[in-house]
Amino acid sequence: MIEFSEKRVTGPVIRLHCADNVVVARVPIGLGTEVPSEGFTSRSQVPAGHKLAARDIKAGEPILKYNVCIGFAATDIAAGTYLHSHNTDFREFDRDYAHGRDYRPTVLLPEAEQASFQGIVRANGQVATRNYIGIIATVNCSATVVHRIAEAFTAERLAAYPNVDGVVALSHGMGCGMEMSGEPMDLLRRTIGGYARHANFAAVLVVGLGCERNQLNLLLQDQGLSPDARLHAFVMQETGGTRKTIEAGVAAIEKLLPQANAVVRQPVPARHLKIGLQCGGSDGFSSITANPALGAAMDILVRHGGTAILSETPEIYGVEHTLTSRARSREVGEKLVERIRWWKQEYSPGRDVQINGKVSPGNQMGGLANIFEKSLGSSMKGGTTGLMQVYRYAEQVDQPGLVFMDTPGFDPVSATGQIAGGANIICFTTGRGSMFGAKPVPSIKLATNTPMYQRLAEDMDLNCGEILDGTASMQEMGQRIFEKILRVASGERSKSEALGLGDHEFVPWNIGVVS
Repeated sequence: MIEFSEKRVTGPVIRLHCADNVVVARVPIGLGTEVPSEGFTSRSQVPAGHKLAARDIKAGEPILKYNVCIGFAATDIAAGTYLHSHNTDFREFDRDYAHGRDYRPTVLLPEAEQASFQGIVRANGQVATRNYIGIIATVNCSATVVHRIAEAFTAERLAAYPNVDGVVALSHGMGCGMEMSGEPMDLLRRTIGGYARHANFAAVLVVGLGCERNQLNLLLQDQGLSPDARLHAFVMQETGGTRKTIEAGVAAIEKLLPQANAVVRQPVPARHLKIGLQCGGSDGFSSITANPALGAAMDILVRHGGTAILSETPEIYGVEHTLTSRARSREVGEKLVERIRWWKQEYSPGRDVQINGKVSPGNQMGGLANIFEKSLGSSMKGGTTGLMQVYRYAEQVDQPGLVFMDTPGFDPVSATGQIAGGANIICFTTGRGSMFGAKPVPSIKLATNTPMYQRLAEDMDLNCGEILDGTASMQEMGQRIFEKILRVASGERSKSEALGLGDHEFVPWNIGVVS
């Protein structure tokens, strides 16, 4: 368990744990700046969010942040020295998984005290936060058609249907030229199936070409779906080609709109919320403000019976032991370890990807030295409750509480898997300023620092930099995030929705060989 309570701000630096041998610059620090609370003078210019050695560190000694190892000193490092990727070694180290040692069952609030939101209850009992009509391509060859169908439904055309949030096309670059069976095809089909069943769609059109490997009839059969009043299927080679399929799709949606519009929001318990947790464009403040604040909000949600979906497997690597130790069983913990093993030993060996050490240039500029340090912050989004289950990519999430879904760290791919699994809101933390939408699900953006929030106010929903500024506590910010989630789930538009983002972020994970 990562300990947050010892964090303190003293002048220009932030100390995160008494055992740490680094501190974080709260503001830009100049050469020769005295830091009396730590007893050193800065030997370097250090950007805000980056690290300084809090004491002399011997070569090979672990670098500790939140009392968690984020690498090893590449050389002797004197107190006050700028500490980053240039003098930090990344290498594997032993971790005690301690499966279930720290697990404590979460005590749910009494039903009478549980929060609610204004949701849309579907005929099958599913609860939606939005009300879209979706058009899904089985293959890249039908991508143009699904977009042309959606483009026909302009804001002016939908004005007569105020309860319909929009018509969205979901295309991708897969479906043919790939393995006809096995995990790559299974993964694509369960992703499309998850979207086709998603509560936020009042109705769905699925459009195929006809000769692709991801045959439409086999897709529907595999996912237990069949055409009905809610799901319509078109095969371009059978419908008459491009123009006729577009016309047929437009006509089908015209007939669906009146029924889709006939919805009424009503109070539903917060336990129906499934939150996909994302972070992108992270910085040195991510682990100090937005990520633990989102974790505090998820602790609140879990007590109300809701579900928090932590993902991005490469971005919990190195701190996975802080999750396995609070798994509800050894079996759940070992599922997570197996996913890490697969990434390290089968998927990524020899490739220049972040699970092998390096983070993106933006993360580097933001103060993160390597993937261990990024993972330290990324894992905090899940809060502190027990890890209840581990899912494969795009599997249906049916276990309340904190769960983990195996996904890449690339946000559109990761969020696509979460939404396919049933997430009905995405909460996205960022320090550099990621721009992200996720139709048919609203995306709430949480800024880690005030300067970025002010610079990108049109894209950011909440400023978690207030924690750093001293104008809000971690728990206060967690409560604000939870309340924002309830409002957005009830229909309040997020900043990404106001900007119209989310039409091109459907990106299923392409893990197979393309031929």
